[in-house]
Amino acid sequence: MKKARKMTLEERLCIVKDCLFHDRNYGAMALKYSCSYQQVRNWVERYEKMGNAGLEDRRGRRAASQSSRTPEEELRDRIAELERKNRDLQMENDLLKKVRELERGSRFL
Repeated sequence: MKKARKMTLEERLCIVKDCLFHDRNYGAMALKYSCSYQQVRNWVERYEKMGNAGLEDRRGRRAASQSSRTPEEELRDRIAELERKNRDLQMENDLLKKVRELERGSRFL
């Protein structure tokens, strides 16, 4: 098994468009561009689902530092942000309750 070479976004886009032009002949495109059949197939599917954004290489980066590609990802990011905010507010609220409790206890001593 040979080591796969890295493809740029432009190369992937060229491969996908060429594959779609040739009636989805994944095998011929894989041989022509020296990549795997499965990789060409995955790129075509992601391109059809998400457009150019689906072909971006998003490995090795935190999800929060990357822009959303789909409305579902935007919603997921928004939910995570709201959950973090909610957790922070809950901790702040618990801390304030504890401080009030301690202040109340020190009055009676």
